[in-house]
Amino acid sequence: MTVPEPRPTRPAAADGDRSLRIVRLANFVTGRSGGLRTALHHLGAGYLAAGHEPVLVVPGDRYADVRRPWGRVITLPGPEVPGTGGYRLLTGRRRLAALLDDLAPDRLEVSDRSTLRWTGRWARSRGVGSVMVSHECLTGLLGQWRMPATAARRTADRLNRETARAYDRVVCTTGWAAEEFHRLGAANVDLVPLGVDLATFRPDRADPVLRERYADPGEVLLAHCARLSPEKRPDLAVDAVARLRRAGVPAVLVMVGDGPLRPALARRAEGLPVTFTGFLPDRDAVAAVLASADVVLAPGPVETFGLAGLEALACGTPVVVNAASALPEVVGPAGVAAYGTPAAMAAAVTRLLGRPRADRERAARTRAEQFGWDAAVAGFLGVHRAAPAGRDPGTAG
Repeated sequence: MTVPEPRPTRPAAADGDRSLRIVRLANFVTGRSGGLRTALHHLGAGYLAAGHEPVLVVPGDRYADVRRPWGRVITLPGPEVPGTGGYRLLTGRRRLAALLDDLAPDRLEVSDRSTLRWTGRWARSRGVGSVMVSHECLTGLLGQWRMPATAARRTADRLNRETARAYDRVVCTTGWAAEEFHRLGAANVDLVPLGVDLATFRPDRADPVLRERYADPGEVLLAHCARLSPEKRPDLAVDAVARLRRAGVPAVLVMVGDGPLRPALARRAEGLPVTFTGFLPDRDAVAAVLASADVVLAPGPVETFGLAGLEALACGTPVVVNAASALPEVVGPAGVAAYGTPAAMAAAVTRLLGRPRADRERAARTRAEQFGWDAAVAGFLGVHRAAPAGRDPGTAG
């Protein structure tokens, strides 16, 4: 059990007059995971900059308690989920509940609607404001696990109804993600889009030398930047390249990321110009790949926001997205939505390539500039009724 840091005694006051301890719980996040980890880091840094005290609790292979630029991070030992490429879970309710009691949060923010849903009841029993962040579409995920459509919707509705009842607020990052709560009549749902790092991801990150590493002059460079796991459907990116080449389009593909499907994808890509970079920890290196590509592919059908696609737009690169996901809502006119088949993905690439390069880059960057992390942080703090410390919270939340 962790030894909590001493917490100073603070008089009762309006939320805007004092720092709030916002404890955040998350599963399915590792040092190599993508969008969720990025969001947790940026939101935590924003809470800290606003004068609050973010504490992130995640699972790992051993206990740790460290300070990061995005706040205090406590790692609890948790079992690895087989077949997920390293994801772990926070298990042991008594241990986690005891830690939460020790931390005595003012607010609780949870990023897992499956195994951590019980923490809403913990928060309510202690009078702690609680927020569940919906990072996935349960109906879509259950469908990906081959559950029949009717059963998937029925199961998702039951679990989502329980979530809406257990937490004070539910945050969704797109209207698409919020739909499965709205169809239940849930009245405690807030829509807060995430953001993108516009300073790291920008068009001038394009690197001619890097591009030559992956594509010859005259070739079309495609990029896929996501975890290589079933729900992301990276196989569609590989198969789209095969389609394009059969149609006479000299397309090549660079796949940034790692995951449990990498060996199978490598076999699938045999004979095709596909390069696997593995996980790139340097965000500047990721930005260079995205900015150097002609088109980025985001074929995942259950994405509820798609940070990698937004990062591509920030780099001035248009995106082909899966029409079944939330990404059409995010990319807007800066991308093309395609149904989840290799033929449709390939056709969408051809459509984007038909636009003048300068127009593609301008539309992509303009769209990305509508999504800043400052606005996302302000939105989340509003849901928490946590104005920047020392300021009037007004009508936030």
